[in-house]
Amino acid sequence: MSRKYTNILIVGYMKIKQRISAFVQLGKIFKELGEQKEWSGYDIGLSEEEYQSFSQMIKYVKNHNGWFTEENVRQALLSLSQILQEDELNEWLEKYSLEDVTEKQVGIVMAGNIPLVGFHDVLCVLLSGHKALLKLSKDDAFLWPGIHKMMKSLDNNFAKLITIVEHKLENYDAVIATGSDNTARYFEQYFSHVPLIIRKNRTSVAVLNGEESPEELYALGQDIFNYFGLGCRNVSKLLIPENYDLDLFFKGIYDHHEVINHVKYANNYDYHKTIYLMNQDEILENGFVVLKESEDLHSPLGVLYYQRFKDTDQIQRYLEEMKESVQCVVGSNYIGFGEAQCPGLADYADGMDTMEFLKNI
Repeated sequence: MSRKYTNILIVGYMKIKQRISAFVQLGKIFKELGEQKEWSGYDIGLSEEEYQSFSQMIKYVKNHNGWFTEENVRQALLSLSQILQEDELNEWLEKYSLEDVTEKQVGIVMAGNIPLVGFHDVLCVLLSGHKALLKLSKDDAFLWPGIHKMMKSLDNNFAKLITIVEHKLENYDAVIATGSDNTARYFEQYFSHVPLIIRKNRTSVAVLNGEESPEELYALGQDIFNYFGLGCRNVSKLLIPENYDLDLFFKGIYDHHEVINHVKYANNYDYHKTIYLMNQDEILENGFVVLKESEDLHSPLGVLYYQRFKDTDQIQRYLEEMKESVQCVVGSNYIGFGEAQCPGLADYADGMDTMEFLKNI
């Protein structure tokens, strides 16, 4: 880490360096919980009772939100633990000049489509030298209070940097809001008086060339079915050559068939399949996902769109046209298969540099 960075003055309750240390420790806890390990001792930063309390919450949060299965919550924690590494955090932050940041209160309007989806925004706000006001989604209203409690155990000052807002946001200097394209219009008007980042509907696509190995197609299945396909980094559309044999794709993803055992996913799959059949639409299906040829980008849950192209130039033109709606692209010349749900610290959700925004508010 550069001398310039280590000499950052105290901002708010604690130095940026101390905030990094707290997040690194939180990452260690996330890894232990994600791997479903027993309490390893006080070195982890929590008492056994505190550790077990959150571990039990992971098991029962699905009673509030059926999409938040234990497996999905633990997967989210493991994914976050991978970015909460000291070297990675320091390297990421060295790109920004944060010495002159004046502490502000930043409101974060959370989404609730997958567990802890707004964590990166919280990380950015705190490590840029600000405080966070969290307006939680009703779909993810239990995990965040538990994490806030863990933060308090690690360092009470760390926890004071976050306020969970029960009613409407007030006394904020800037806002990061995530929602649908419809709610984005409301956000733009309601928060127009402060610096603002608005995140709208996005999804991800995969580019196939017909030469993918069975292992790569299995990994693509992870990009499609992790979190049941509810995330913006989940692949919802395939871009394929004109002569691509979709049987290859079906064979490659077959080992993900157990996704159909989840009732809420199965209901979506059955519903859309029935509608297509009633409308006599041409579809392909394998018992757990429907494939439908379409020029549209956002497919319904349980459905995967595909579109055939003559050449890579045509694909590139399509991706350029859709860049405002595409979160990431998976393929041999893009993000690796199976890596869509493993973004790095600088893989900002909408392509806008959140840290640069926060540095300048």
